[in-house]
Amino acid sequence: MLINFILIVVVLLGFVMILMRSITKKKEQKVEQEIELDDKTYTLEKMTEFVKRRLDEITKINLYDIGLSEEELKRRKKKKYELKKALKGCTYGDVNDKKYVKELIYDLLLKEYGVDETNISKAIPFDIPSLLTDQDKFDILIYMYKKEFGYEALTQLIKKYNLAVLKYISGETKPSYVITGDEISDIFEKEQLVISFADKLNVVVQRIYQHYKGYSTIDEVRDMNIDGVSGGVSGLPESFLSQVAQTDGDYLDQVLENKVPRACDSIWIFFQGKSIRLAFLSFGTESELKRVCQNIYKYNNPGQLSDTNGYKINEMKDGSRVVVVRPSFSETWAFFVRKFDVKRATLEQLIVFPGKDKAIDLLKFLVKGARIISLTGEQGCGKTTMLMGMIENIYETMNIRVQETAFELHLRKIYPTRNILTFRETETISGQEGLDVQKKTDGSVNIIGEVATDPVASWMIQAAQVASKFTLFTHHAKTFPNLVTALRNSMLRTGVFNDERTAEEQVVQVLNFDIHLVKDFRGRRYIERVTECIPLEDKNEYNFDHRKEKTLEGKMDKFFDNATHYFTKVTDRQLYKYVNIMEYIDDEYVLTNKISDQNIKEMRANMDETDMEAFDKFVEENWGVTVSAAQGKAPTKRGRKPKQTV
Repeated sequence: MLINFILIVVVLLGFVMILMRSITKKKEQKVEQEIELDDKTYTLEKMTEFVKRRLDEITKINLYDIGLSEEELKRRKKKKYELKKALKGCTYGDVNDKKYVKELIYDLLLKEYGVDETNISKAIPFDIPSLLTDQDKFDILIYMYKKEFGYEALTQLIKKYNLAVLKYISGETKPSYVITGDEISDIFEKEQLVISFADKLNVVVQRIYQHYKGYSTIDEVRDMNIDGVSGGVSGLPESFLSQVAQTDGDYLDQVLENKVPRACDSIWIFFQGKSIRLAFLSFGTESELKRVCQNIYKYNNPGQLSDTNGYKINEMKDGSRVVVVRPSFSETWAFFVRKFDVKRATLEQLIVFPGKDKAIDLLKFLVKGARIISLTGEQGCGKTTMLMGMIENIYETMNIRVQETAFELHLRKIYPTRNILTFRETETISGQEGLDVQKKTDGSVNIIGEVATDPVASWMIQAAQVASKFTLFTHHAKTFPNLVTALRNSMLRTGVFNDERTAEEQVVQVLNFDIHLVKDFRGRRYIERVTECIPLEDKNEYNFDHRKEKTLEGKMDKFFDNATHYFTKVTDRQLYKYVNIMEYIDDEYVLTNKISDQNIKEMRANMDETDMEAFDKFVEENWGVTVSAAQGKAPTKRGRKPKQTV
């Protein structure tokens, strides 16, 4: 018994010693973990890994295995579904889903990860401004401005510090639109921001979000109310580095030291007509730029961007148009996001220079008069936005049908009660087929977002003749003769006509007015001219005078007179003339030539009585002509004397 007791005591003592050693070892490990916690845990990389892991756990957990009550199970299932939906939607540009995901990340870091006032500075050194990078300062500035101005934050920042001006930067001989890191540092110093812990954590959350589910360094910039943002459009592509290494080692060293911008350092914004380079922002690596390009176009599953199909045109959840290109179609990965602010798309807001009242009235009357109108100009001059503003003046009784390459106009957002339907091209349905379908949808007005291909141009001319009351479209022509020639050539290339003169005659008979827009080197956008197309009548100038001649010589003379008229018509007879109704002269809109009598007559026939009277007054005030009843005025009411013709 004594031996057994001694053995039991020895075993117990051994167990206690092992237990004590285990506890001591765990304490040592805990101390080591705490040391590691202090050194590495609160970096952005570690916190990003934690957020990814936790959100993955939340979305993949099997709720049936954890013994929840029925009510709790329903609640957790709903929350899980909402999170999955938000994680998917935020990658499409949905700001509400983005807000939901960021709030969840905020709670995870605060409640589970233990981020506090002390350790948050290990992620971003808020308390030591000298250690903040240009991106850190910009992120803080945008967040603080966004608290006050919402999505106008970037606009307010640029305007307050006059950043959208031409400037010289070191190493460049010509001025350019650029915002530098030095400017951001100066602004940050001037602002003297007081940042609370909640503000700091929100900035950290945004930084984590943009590298996890967002669009990297352009994530917040893309949401702002600007005209657009692009990336990968300047700097040295990665594919060039091997070539550079073989020819110029010093240049390669400069590239590796970030003295020469790479493609992944390329971030540009389109702001009030100006392309401005954000020199202080960068994607960091080619792979990050590639990730953004591969995600930014995915809304509504437009298909795969591949080496075979090297570009994609699509829209985002908020209506922005996005174009993405990739090697080998382009020399580097690149994207272009164009935003259209529907709230600002009114003629009163778009036309701002002196003489604007006359210009606005003229455009309104052209639309109310059901004229076929082209809007021409270079890329970024405001054609689509001007088109959106003009559509407001189409009578409510008219059904509108729209054909676009990608959804840009979004007219139903502006006019939700109107009869409007928009079609777009897809991989299997061409623009020509879409326009053919439009003919069968009881539309009164055809709007073509961009006449960019020959079939669409050809169909537009045909539809304008018979398929709709009138048509509005945009085109990239530089002059009015160029527009006529381009449309004529499209008719020929599609085989609708084989003769140039016949095709051109069809074009000028259809086209009424051209509104040409310009964006100058300062970024100002305005209407350079409004041009009317006037077809010239083909008068029959032949005669039969040869019958009256008694001699053969006299008959031959009369025959050659008719032959001369014939060859004149066949060779160089002018089919149309064009006159500028309005021009932009010395920074002012000036009405010049009067609208032709034929167009005045047809315009008045398409207006209601109120607009007709306003139009008559407009013509009389600006061109000194009183419109007579013979020119198409509607019958006057009983007891009312008609106007006297001057």
